[in-house]
Amino acid sequence: MTRPEIDIVTAPEPAAPGISRRRLLRTGVLLAAGGLWAARVAPAFAAAEDLTFDELYSKIGVLGMEFSEKVKALAGKRITMRGFMAPPLKAEAKFFVLSSTPLSICPFCSSDADWPSDIVVVYLERKQTFVQYNAAIDVSGTLEYGSWTDPETGFVSLVRLVDSSFSLA
Repeated sequence: MTRPEIDIVTAPEPAAPGISRRRLLRTGVLLAAGGLWAARVAPAFAAAEDLTFDELYSKIGVLGMEFSEKVKALAGKRITMRGFMAPPLKAEAKFFVLSSTPLSICPFCSSDADWPSDIVVVYLERKQTFVQYNAAIDVSGTLEYGSWTDPETGFVSLVRLVDSSFSLA
């Protein structure tokens, strides 16, 4: 019986002088992990469409306000809006009002019949520190529309962003 021939394999030469195999593998693992993170997180940011206050309603008249086709199409989707935070009613609130212009008083302490056309209620994912009423902010959240009364506070809203977060613009 003859013995099979055995090829002796030696370690490959480093890809570049000064780069070890371990470092090369570690870099590959980090790049792969970063790619997975980007694939999971990037679509959430990419999918968020901008919505302005001027795009909320198609008609505003004596019979009320009619939601725009864009609002109807974006309902349930993640969007971003830029505006100003109206002063919250209490510091520990998990929601605030986003306005197209700086407001120094609470704009929505009445019914939806008196609802201004340039405000949106923002419900936060988690509590955040509120900012000055005259600082522009970018808000990202899931769009909801239609008259709704918050069961905890009794506040009425026509347009809301839920599961939201914000940052200074």
